[in-house]
Amino acid sequence: MTKHNPKAPQQPSKPSPELRRLEKLVGTWDIKGRTLDSKEDNITGRMTCEWLPGEFFLKQSGEINFRGAKIQSLEIIGYDPSSRTFPSSVYSNMSGVVHPYQWNIEGNTVTHWTDAHKYTGTFSEDGRTLSGGWRPVEGMGGGAYDAVMTRVD
Repeated sequence: MTKHNPKAPQQPSKPSPELRRLEKLVGTWDIKGRTLDSKEDNITGRMTCEWLPGEFFLKQSGEINFRGAKIQSLEIIGYDPSSRTFPSSVYSNMSGVVHPYQWNIEGNTVTHWTDAHKYTGTFSEDGRTLSGGWRPVEGMGGGAYDAVMTRVD
């Protein structure tokens, strides 16, 4: 029988292999789009996704000009093995409240949602663009737009 040595360095756990599904998001992306009531682009921005040390969490930071409003945010995305989901927390300059989101990536399809809105997008075959749109959940108002994200790095 071997004894447990409490002073021995603990081996770090490994990130869930499910997190690899988020790998397609890693990089820097330019964003261009428009609200459904506009005939020209009124949304521009840039976002960067990168793994935090240990690769247990993905950090997304971004800045978007949304119809003249400058929105800056930081999002931390992880994996919850008990529910088999990708929950995230969003911190922004729009309020002092942390907003919970969910993510999923299946093949080239991305979904990202809250209780009130849902984004559905599709990666191009080469992974250089992500095209999609945000829509309010039935019964919730506003916020609908389409956008194309183009990988720049």
